Amino acid sequence: MIGFVLWLLLLVVCWPLALAALLLYPLIWLLLLPFRLFGLAFEGVFELLRAIVLLPARVLGGGRR
Repeated sequence: MIGFVLWLLLLVVCWPLALAALLLYPLIWLLLLPFRLFGLAFEGVFELLRAIVLLPARVLGGGRR
């Protein structure tokens, strides 16, 4: 909602820039999509490595109270 209000403010102040932002946003989103996918993949790999490293402590009862 805040983004929409900011865009409306930009539309009032400088309408050509607001229309350019409206038209370019989907293209920029498509260009950045692979980086988001790589980020998710790396996050999964690091979570797997963390689970493997912490497995001995969990097996020995380090996580129980």
